[in-house]
Amino acid sequence: MTASSAIPAPQSRAVRWWLFSIAALIVLMVLVGGATRLTESGLSIVEWKPVTGTLPPLGEAQWLAAFEAYKTIPQYRQLNAGMSLDQFKTIFWWEWSHRLLGRVIGLAYLLPFLWFLWRGALGTELKRRLWLIFGLGALQGAVGWWMVASGLTLRTEVSQYRLATHLVLALVILAGVVWTLRRLAGRPPVIVSARLRITSLALLALTFVQLYFGALVAGLRAGRVYNTWPEIDGAFIPSTARLFFEEPWWRNLFDNPLMVQFEHRMTAYALLALAILHALDAIRSRAAASVVSGAVWLAAAMILQAVLGIFTLLYQVPIDLALAHQAVAMVVLMLAIFQVERLAARTEPAPQRLGLPADQTG
Repeated sequence: MTASSAIPAPQSRAVRWWLFSIAALIVLMVLVGGATRLTESGLSIVEWKPVTGTLPPLGEAQWLAAFEAYKTIPQYRQLNAGMSLDQFKTIFWWEWSHRLLGRVIGLAYLLPFLWFLWRGALGTELKRRLWLIFGLGALQGAVGWWMVASGLTLRTEVSQYRLATHLVLALVILAGVVWTLRRLAGRPPVIVSARLRITSLALLALTFVQLYFGALVAGLRAGRVYNTWPEIDGAFIPSTARLFFEEPWWRNLFDNPLMVQFEHRMTAYALLALAILHALDAIRSRAAASVVSGAVWLAAAMILQAVLGIFTLLYQVPIDLALAHQAVAMVVLMLAIFQVERLAARTEPAPQRLGLPADQTG
């Protein structure tokens, strides 16, 4: 068989299944990360061993050594003094699972990617995109340790700034995978007003801003305070003195739990209003059925997300509601990406077929 005799399976189907699997793994990774944060497990492993850390402690001696290492950090001394070995194992398994899943994603991405490259199955533009995503994934591992390191010496938790960076980078990678997956479908462009395109972009940008604020809320444990709605700290809009008391003023946007929760709420209201207006505009302008359905699904997901956020707050962040809130946040993000891609759709170059390398015969 020569290079011109291609394997019958088209490139797009194999690559799309691969990218779909990667997207699913990233969603799982974010949820496990959320559970790790909610169970205060993220500092249970105090070393970064990219290779040897794949194996958990094997035997009582190794478990005791890992526990002794945890006892040296402020979180144990100030929050968990007296913890039993069995209790330590519980938080250890959450963090170990989170790190292991990161390694699994790395291998699940890299090995098929190299195989597709060897087969000559990827176009130039697609290769550039996929290398960029791989680079972001490698960076994410370093950012994860950078985040953990912030809680090993002076703090009892990780820095909320680093936590937010870690989460948003994971979601940027997810967005890149989902966008590439959608582009491989090669949908023809749709005709819509400039206003619909602009509002779809605004929704996606504001969604990322909201996800960043949500990470700050988690990092500051701001969801466990001011657990009333629609009022917060006794009013719909708290007093300026309570919102801005740190110097310089801009630190309140990131360090003041009241301000962080308030901006998270206000951004949610803005997102919900914009999503509903976008859906109504799509219906009123008689856009294509796919555009209307995409806008309606996005608005519906944002309504569900707002309801989950309210109940998560009122019940003081139980883990099941908090993870549901995080899961739907990723659904909102993906639906926003779908809508932007749909309104900006253009046909990708025709996919190649998987075959042997050009210099190889069979």
